[in-house]
This record gives sequence, structure tokens and C-alpha cells, in this order.
Amino acid sequence: MPCKPNIFIIEDHPLVRDGLVSYFSGTDRFNVSGAASNLDDAKKLLQNVKADILLLDIQLENSWGLDIIPWLKTKPVLAVYSAFDDFIHVNAALGMGVQIYMCKRRSTKELEQALLKGLNGETCIDDTIQIKLDSIANVVSLLTRREAEILTMVKNGLSNKDIAVNLGISHRTVENILCCVYDKTGIKSRLELQKL
Repeated sequence: MPCKPNIFIIEDHPLVRDGLVSYFSGTDRFNVSGAASNLDDAKKLLQNVKADILLLDIQLENSWGLDIIPWLKTKPVLAVYSAFDDFIHVNAALGMGVQIYMCKRRSTKELEQALLKGLNGETCIDDTIQIKLDSIANVVSLLTRREAEILTMVKNGLSNKDIAVNLGISHRTVENILCCVYDKTGIKSRLELQKL
């Protein structure tokens, strides 16, 4: 019989954490190697246990769940089970190597199916989130050449003044074009644009 995959859970809400531990222990398809409510406890425990899957929430009580990823010496399947379904959180997670991103409105059975896909090397994004990601990608593809050019410069950290100098246009023109980019993407802040 093949070894059961080890799952380690980082979740600060006791009811959710206990529910996940209970579910995955009860399936007889996983071994729950540990659970923690915060990153400090998780780091201590992960030094002594194996994790084939790291299941975490993004927003912990006093920290950001994704901050554990750079600390990991080995790379398990990284999975997020979160209430956040917006572009910024999802994009940040995917950018850090998360393979599975599921919303907490999904059942534990649906989460399990996603984790099994992750163990097979697949990426699995919650359907409602994938629709949002595709929508942003489609909108970005509708930008004019100049809008796309300025968006790239914003993503590279250039200020409006620097963009204007680089393109030989006025600062006001850059602001006007950026307004169009904000309108087309539905994004509200420069920081969000930089994370596109």
C-alpha cells in the first residue's frame, strides 16, 4: 500500500483548524503530520515532521501565512484555503509558488480533490477565482499599445514623472492614460497595478 501523503495545516481559527485536522485524519488517505495556529509554532513543528502538503490560510491573527514559504527548506505542495478571493491575494500567493488556491466556501471534499491534483503536479485554482484571473488577463489584452507600455513601466516601479521623461510626454498625459488603465482593469491602486 503506498504511503499516505503528509499534510501540515496552518490555520489560526480553532474551529476551522480542528475541522480540517479531523477531516483529513478521518479520510484514511492522508496523514496529518501537524497543525499550528501561527508561523512561530509552525516553524518549530516543521523542523521535526514531514510535510508533502502545506495547507495554510493567508491571514493569520498576527502574521501573513505566505511568509512561511521563503523559510521552507524543502518545497511541499503549497495550498491556500482562504476567505480571500480577490486578485491581489491570489496573485501574491501564485507568485510565491502556491499550486492550490481554494476559497473557504468550498467543502473539505472539494479541497481534498484539489490537493490530490497538486500531489500529481497540477495547479488547481478555485473556479470563481480563475474566472476573475481570466477576466483581468482579458482586460489587460484590450489595453492600447501606449496603455500597455505605461502599465509595464508602473509594474517596473517607475513614477509618473519618470514615465513621462522616458516616453517624452507630459506628466498629465501619463495620468490620463493611467486613468484609462484603472478604468479598464477595474483596479483601484498603483500597488495593485504593480502586482498584475
